[in-house]
Amino acid sequence: MKVKKLNRTFFQRALGRPATGLPENNDFWSLSDGKITLDLNQAPELLKPAGAVRLEGNLPVKVLVVHGEDGQYRAYENKCTHAGRRIDPVPGTETVQCCSLNCATFDLDGNKIAGPAKKTLKTYPVNVANGKLLIEIG
Repeated sequence: MKVKKLNRTFFQRALGRPATGLPENNDFWSLSDGKITLDLNQAPELLKPAGAVRLEGNLPVKVLVVHGEDGQYRAYENKCTHAGRRIDPVPGTETVQCCSLNCATFDLDGNKIAGPAKKTLKTYPVNVANGKLLIEIG
């Protein structure tokens, strides 16, 4: 399987700069009892398939939320299992990839398909109900 790489410069990868941005504001999600509740109507980054957003701060772990091109939402611990850098979805594919030079690449279930990572990505159960995305981070 040929792996498509995100279009990133050497310096972006060397510095570990993720392609996925932080949200404009954090008012659309909250954490309670180990569950993130995210209001999809207030998350423009997730309105269209292939969108993604990083959730950081006031969380025990960094989380990447992806609206897959298949229409499904997925949530990952935003930490590559090789170098610990953040991950990004790769548009036009069903993969996520480490933002560092090694480009460890994983399928949407978090299984490694290319690169030096030895372990799968940690994924979190996701449910959609009444315009809300519920992510169980434990």
